[in-house]
Amino acid sequence: MTKKIETKSGVSRRSLLKGAAAVGGLAAGSGAITGFPTVWSKTDIVLRQVGTGVSNINAIAEKCKADLGITLQMTALDSDAAAQRTVTQPDSYDIADVEYWICKKVFPAGTLQPMDVSKLKYFDKIVPLFINGKLTPESTIAQGTAPHTVGFVEGKDSTKFAKEPTNWMTMVPTIYNADTLGIRPDLVGREITTWADIMDPKFKGKTSILNIPSIGIMDAAMIMEAMGNVKYGDKGNMTKAELDKTIAFLIDAKKAGQFRAFWKSFDESVNLMASGEVVIQSMWSPAVAAVRSKGIACKYQPLKEGYRAWGGGLGLAKHLEGAQLDAAYEYINWYMSGWVGGYLNRQGYYSACLETAKGFMSEDEWGFWMEGKPAKSDIISPEGKVMEKAGATRDGGSYLQRLGGIACWNSVMDEDRYMVRKWNEFIAA
Repeated sequence: MTKKIETKSGVSRRSLLKGAAAVGGLAAGSGAITGFPTVWSKTDIVLRQVGTGVSNINAIAEKCKADLGITLQMTALDSDAAAQRTVTQPDSYDIADVEYWICKKVFPAGTLQPMDVSKLKYFDKIVPLFINGKLTPESTIAQGTAPHTVGFVEGKDSTKFAKEPTNWMTMVPTIYNADTLGIRPDLVGREITTWADIMDPKFKGKTSILNIPSIGIMDAAMIMEAMGNVKYGDKGNMTKAELDKTIAFLIDAKKAGQFRAFWKSFDESVNLMASGEVVIQSMWSPAVAAVRSKGIACKYQPLKEGYRAWGGGLGLAKHLEGAQLDAAYEYINWYMSGWVGGYLNRQGYYSACLETAKGFMSEDEWGFWMEGKPAKSDIISPEGKVMEKAGATRDGGSYLQRLGGIACWNSVMDEDRYMVRKWNEFIAA
């Protein structure tokens, strides 16, 4: 680790707490007086966070408790369950940690409150991908539900997405990645260059794709387009005819025995690959790293058609107010201040505030994870495991190379209900 970046919290950004919560916070050393993070009374503030297992990480809750005194109660669900919970049980959580394609589904339901940009200390450090959709000024915006398209609403009480940045965010972006296929290079027996390779008859019974409809359908689209079977108008917003053709192909492939399994969780994907039951599959970058940490060859394979991308963020429950709301903003500003970003980067994800995260990574770690440089020494996971040996380079290269290769974002389509119904037909076939 290198320098620590302080989170400065002043009265101008947060009204002083009232009653017992204020006494506890100020007695512990309030940022309103010292300029350092507020340290809340150990018994005052509990924030219930619901989201996916990707970013609901115990180490983050422990560090939050140590730094702020705020207790995070995390509930990890799969993506679809997180979306349903956010809409149907709004009083059961305070923080929604969900993906942007889910935001497109849930924010119009009115169970989350827009976030005041003026209360976000590191708003100007958020990478432009989440503000205007572009990695660089010259970038083209990828297909699908690009995060910036659902990142802002028109006003304080609005549920209508804004066409350009406003002072009201739907969520603060936290984590994102560019996904591709994971392979067992020792078992595939040849070079893998295209999404179409997962359908090679050579790999019959040894392939897998992700069984979360809104994500799996995007993998299927990448495969279908790579094979030349369909040229989609927009992979992220397919027509019924395109969906019919895609699902029919998947059903035929399933009946022919091409797939070994369909996974929903991180651990399932790791176990399938580590066991050798599967040699090529949809995968998340840290899952590849988890397989490698077991001493098993596994590679996150760059493909000529590009990556399928996703991003997630933290949203505020509608019911939050007073001390709870102040604490939620304090937590989010702490989240963006760098420690969590460094933690996520060292897992193989990307932080939405790269500048602050850099302060919590060594020069060698930053060079390996972000710049595509060979590691000067072993690359260690946040849990202390060796992820890569000295001399290794990151699969897919630098941040700009990987994120510059995004072909589509995880998406919610106009025909979402139809898509889910068709996907379930495929899984049941």
